[in-house]
Amino acid sequence: MLAPADVPEPRPDDAEVLVRVIASAINPVDDKTREGAIGEGTPPLPMTLGWELAGIVVDPGPSGLPVGERVFGMSHQLASGRGSWADLVAMPAASIAVAPSSASLVEAATLPLPGLTALQTLDWLQAGPGDKLLVAGAAGAVGGLAVQLARARGVQVDALVSRQAQIEVVRELGAGHATTDRTTLPVGGYDAVFDTFGAFVTDAVADGGRYASIATQAGPVPDLSHRAVRTTVNQVREDGRGLAELAAAVDGGRLKIRVGAQYAVRDVKAAHERFQRGNLNGKIALIF
Repeated sequence: MLAPADVPEPRPDDAEVLVRVIASAINPVDDKTREGAIGEGTPPLPMTLGWELAGIVVDPGPSGLPVGERVFGMSHQLASGRGSWADLVAMPAASIAVAPSSASLVEAATLPLPGLTALQTLDWLQAGPGDKLLVAGAAGAVGGLAVQLARARGVQVDALVSRQAQIEVVRELGAGHATTDRTTLPVGGYDAVFDTFGAFVTDAVADGGRYASIATQAGPVPDLSHRAVRTTVNQVREDGRGLAELAAAVDGGRLKIRVGAQYAVRDVKAAHERFQRGNLNGKIALIF
């Protein structure tokens, strides 16, 4: 194992910004990668885990950002091999944005992956004013943000959750009807369905509607073309403009960040153990 002094300091290229990391977060993909559950998509060892960061600009590169600016970003660790659990990370300038001024950097670090997933999926679903949207898994990190972002767009949002205790949580986030019983969902009652965990409540989407899943491990959404329903399994992508939109939503009071627990990076084992126990009402942040 390399001693800290032997680890080379990252050097940004012509399209990158060097960021001193203040905080990151644990996501399900980190846990799956650590356990070897990703398979052939896993970057070669040795590698650094982590998809999210918030920190301070050390070298702005071509970004035009001032040194010392508070930023946050998402790195697609599986595709790039660029993990965020490090003191210094060279990030593509197009993959970061100025962090929300009304949130701490610890809070901001928990937003990029679930926030971009929610934002990009809602964009694909084309959920707008007057539409009815069902979010399956609405109490989770992605689902909770999707509920808030959709409500801010004037969408009527209902929620499917796994535990009775989560019903009040999602109502506070803006959901209307919330239930743990999928059999109570109206058949064909929704213009769009946002499925965060592979619930495949396909009867709930109206003919001609849209159904998006982000549960890649659950496989493709059943073919609904006979009902003119468009389907997708959406995968998040790096997106600095999307992050700026999320920051504006936070600063505008339209988006609440939920942090369930905080751990120093030296206690990352305990942080993973807490993550695996579940029953969280917010993300687990790692502080550097």
